[in-house]
Amino acid sequence: MTNTVELEKKIEDSGLKRNYIAQALGLSRQGFRNKCINKQPFNTREINILCELLKISKLSEKENIFFAR
Repeated sequence: MTNTVELEKKIEDSGLKRNYIAQALGLSRQGFRNKCINKQPFNTREINILCELLKISKLSEKENIFFAR
């Protein structure tokens, strides 16, 4: 389960537009939104791209955002 609050903070801090991130992931804006709010899970490829775009390098941070309980 994605920690929506933490992911939103990272997106805001990055200064990237959600449309840009969605395109980088190969998703529509709504598809990206659905994944952010846990209607659909992110796959491994999408998580890797997000980590690169949002400069998430620490495993603990990655786990906190994308594998929250």
